[in-house]
Amino acid sequence: MLLLDRHGRKDDSFAQLENGKKIAGKAPLVPLAALEAQLAAQGGAPLGVLVENNVRTAELEPYFGKLALIAIRFPSATDGRGFSLARQLRERGFIGVLRASGPLFSDQFPQALACGFDEVEIPDANAARQPVEQWLAARDRITLAYQHENGLGESILELRRARTLEKNLTGAKNV
Repeated sequence: MLLLDRHGRKDDSFAQLENGKKIAGKAPLVPLAALEAQLAAQGGAPLGVLVENNVRTAELEPYFGKLALIAIRFPSATDGRGFSLARQLRERGFIGVLRASGPLFSDQFPQALACGFDEVEIPDANAARQPVEQWLAARDRITLAYQHENGLGESILELRRARTLEKNLTGAKNV
């Protein structure tokens, strides 16, 4: 699996438990069904949870302060429910790392970042077809977005509102 963020390839500090045992040097990444038990065993150490893209935000909200990572599984590149879930998690106040995990395409990278994802984990087959450079080029192609929490500056709506205001104040027809 290839893990990358807006800066490129990165090492994964999380790992799924193997036969219920931690991997040395890695924080555990557990399925939602095992979260309660792992929280009891963790004692405050960093913990990540892997969820399906149809989980309800309310199921995760009680754990926001206890999770360092929420990884959202994308079963396919055409199933965009994970983007909506990421946005909802950010709106509800999750400040940890959000990871999109699955067979996404590089063209979806800007959208993932704009929705609140910090990183994307893609299968080796996708990484072979679309290397890191292609993902970073896709990130740089999008310079405007409707969301304002995307690190790109003013949103399209804010820019449009400012132009309309300027037009109304100056009485100009083509500002």
